[in-house]
Amino acid sequence: MTDSTVTSTVTSTVTRAVIKIVTLPHFDGLALPHYATEGAAGMDVEAAVDADLTLAPGQRAAVPTGLSMAIAAGHEVQVRPRSGLALRHGVTVANAPGTIDSDYRGEVKIILVNLGESAFVVTRGMRIAQLVLAPVMQAVIETTDSLEDTLRGDAGFGSTGLGVTKGKTGN
Repeated sequence: MTDSTVTSTVTSTVTRAVIKIVTLPHFDGLALPHYATEGAAGMDVEAAVDADLTLAPGQRAAVPTGLSMAIAAGHEVQVRPRSGLALRHGVTVANAPGTIDSDYRGEVKIILVNLGESAFVVTRGMRIAQLVLAPVMQAVIETTDSLEDTLRGDAGFGSTGLGVTKGKTGN
């Protein structure tokens, strides 16, 4: 067997959509959502708290960002946790991924929950979540009397990891 080195060149084509942002009075002095690196999928968003906010273990709070936004039609902004906060402190976004709909115009708030073992303090300007712009498809719902069979059938809740190949059918 020979050693080989594979070199890959990634050419990135990024599709962009405009998000219009209004900064609210309590946003003053904070940074607009921004990508930390060229290849980042999410924009960091900061806490616009007026005073430190302590989350006890198990506690959750809607943390203000001081931002309202208009998202391009056909898109949503997903609110995702910051991996460092989750790993080091057990702090995450409670409804991850949260969704900001394109027709919502109120203040964006991030629902943080402390799943850790110690109290966590949210301070003004702390990067608390990531915002990811994503396209949206809306479904057309059709009722039916039956569904086509599949190999999986109705086997769920971990069944694909347990070697179950087919649930009961009869839908």
